Formats: sequence, structure tokens, C-alpha cells
Amino acid sequence: MKFFKIYLLSSFGLFSLISNAQSISSEMVDFQMLKAPKTLIEEANRQLKVTVTSPYNLKAEDVVAQTKLDFQEEQKNYAKVVADSEKEFQQKTKDHDVEVAKAKEKFELESAEFKKLSLLERLTMTEQGKNPKLVNPVKPTYIKPAAPVYREPNLSNYIIVDNNVLASQINIDGFSKDGSYLDVIVDIQKVTFQDNAGQTFANQPTKIVAKVNGVEKINAVYFKDFKFVSSSPTNNINKSLEEKNHLTKVMAFINQLLNDNFGLQTIKSSVKLSSVKNKGKYDDLEKASIYVATNLRKLNPQNPQMTAAGMTGMQKGIDIWKETLTKIDYKDKKADYNGRIAEFVYFNLIRLHLAIGKKADAEKYLNEMQENIVNLNLSYDEQNELKELESQIYKN
Repeated sequence: MKFFKIYLLSSFGLFSLISNAQSISSEMVDFQMLKAPKTLIEEANRQLKVTVTSPYNLKAEDVVAQTKLDFQEEQKNYAKVVADSEKEFQQKTKDHDVEVAKAKEKFELESAEFKKLSLLERLTMTEQGKNPKLVNPVKPTYIKPAAPVYREPNLSNYIIVDNNVLASQINIDGFSKDGSYLDVIVDIQKVTFQDNAGQTFANQPTKIVAKVNGVEKINAVYFKDFKFVSSSPTNNINKSLEEKNHLTKVMAFINQLLNDNFGLQTIKSSVKLSSVKNKGKYDDLEKASIYVATNLRKLNPQNPQMTAAGMTGMQKGIDIWKETLTKIDYKDKKADYNGRIAEFVYFNLIRLHLAIGKKADAEKYLNEMQENIVNLNLSYDEQNELKELESQIYKN
């Protein structure tokens, strides 16, 4: 009978622990956002003018035309190439006859000296392979040069661009090229290759000037320093191809620089959000996570109205999280709203505001969490995550 009572008490205690436990789970929520530029230009004035100066002025038809001219020149010179090869072969044949005579003379002299040796000495040298041998030089063989064959040039190895083409490759998200409110001038120099310790380095000074309504915002020269290109020296690389690759890097840099400063770039991101699943007492918290996750996915940089609606919807969830923090009892671990609940709410608020670019709000919740840190029981991984979040908040 006593055993039965103990069993009931034990079962009741276990049920109490389970009913008090919070089942917290996490998910990664993907979303899109507009990356704010360093200089925001009003929508009505987002017109771009680009002017490029460079040493490049090559068209595909120019490469093909030059290849055909080179082929015609090879055909024209083919008879001379054959004649020269025949003459060279005749000279090699004469030289061979002389070398054969020298080889025979050397063999005869060595044989005469060999015969003067004793039988034992001759046997010893023969066993060691040092006895005289007639080694005739290889007789030259004539190979007639192949006739020229025309091959279409590999255009991928050439820098087939001009200033207008380069200018057309420079674009800023959210801008049209219907005006000059944002005036960009780019001067690209030719690539200079340099040998250093058997390796190839290159530079390509590129000046970028950007003016917003006549006010200079960028004026700097990039790619002045020599950077590593190849582990081979300059005479072992395809310079045309390497210059083309370098120019591609320069153009990519120009576009990124201008978009970072003025563009309305769409960036894809994700944020980790946690939720408590216990039904009943935590329904509001589960609802908050749904509000935030669902509306976060609605953000659409191409649709300001939908983005505004998403932000409004997210705020409903944020308000529930903030209200929850006012209910926390840090001293009672068995309380419905204990330190464990505070942990995941604070982490959600910090992660979310940092993800959507609101560092000031993220810092506010970080400071609040740190004020209560002594009452929280953070795991090793959670401590490391908090340090990483703090680093991101204070990163320039």
C-alpha cells in the first residue's frame, strides 16, 4: 500500500516537471530585403550617365580580319618556308657526314690504344662496358613543313570591347540611363604585367569619379598595386587572356562599388527564430513567431506596399515578445514565464532587428539581455552566439 502511494507521488512529480517544461524549437526563415545605399537618391532623380575611357577598341570582325590577313601571309611565305627547310636539311646532312667521319676516326684511335693493352686489361674494360664502340650520329630525316590551314580565331581569348560596350556594362540597381543626375566617369588603363620571383603580377589603375547633381561623392584610383596573377612568369602566360580576365574583375568591382554607394540592391538573407510549442499558456508566443515568420517572408523590395504591410504584420509579433518580457520571473525556474522564455525572446529580438538592418533596436535588446545575464543559464553555444551577435551589432 505504501509502495502504491509512493508510485502515485512519483508519477505526479514527473507530470509536474513535464507540464512546466518549455518545448522550444527553432527554424531558419528566408527573406529578401533592400540593402540601403550609402547615398540615397530620390526615386525621381535615379538617372545614370556613364562615360568610360580605356585603351580598348577591338571588335570581333577586327580579330577575324586580322586572322585572315595572317593566314594569307603564311600562304604567301609557304614556298620560302619549304625552301628554307630543305636548305636546312641539306646542311644537316653535310654536318652528319662530317660527324660520321669523326666518329669513325675516334673509334679507330680508341681501338688502336685498346689493342695495346694486356689481355686481362681488355677483358676487364670489356666487362665494364668501357671497350671502344663505334657510335654513329643519328641520320637526319627531312619533314616537309605542313601547308598553312585557316582556323577561326578563339574570340574568348581576345578583349573584344570598346568604351561604349564597357559603359553599357556598368549598371546601378534602381537607376535608368535616361539622364545624368548621377554622373559616373571611369578611366581604365591598360594592364601592366610584372615578373617577381618567377611569378606574374599585374595592375590596372582605374579612376572612378561619381557626382550626384554635380556634387562629388567618389574620386579615387583603384587597382594601382600589383596583385598576383599566375605562378608562371610573364613569358609563359597567355597575356591577352589574362588581361581579359583582369578587366572582368575590374568591371565587377566598379559595379559593386557603385551599387554599394547608390544602388537599391535586393539581398537574400535568413534569420534563426525560436518558438515555444506548448499549447495553451504559450499560444501567444507561438502566434508571435507565426506573425514574424510569415510577414518576414512577405518583404518584397520590388513592392513597397507589400513590404510596408509585412513590417506592420511583423510588429504584432514583436509587440507580443516585448509584452512577454514584462512577465518574466527570473527567480523562479518553474514559473511559466521564466529565464528560459526570456532567453529565446531576447535572442529572437536581437537576431530579427539585426537581420532587417535595425542595429539600434538590436543593441537595445542586447543591453537589456546583458542586464539580466546573471539570471539566465546560457549554454556554451548560446554564449558564443551572443558574442557573435554583439560583434555584428558593433561592426562598422
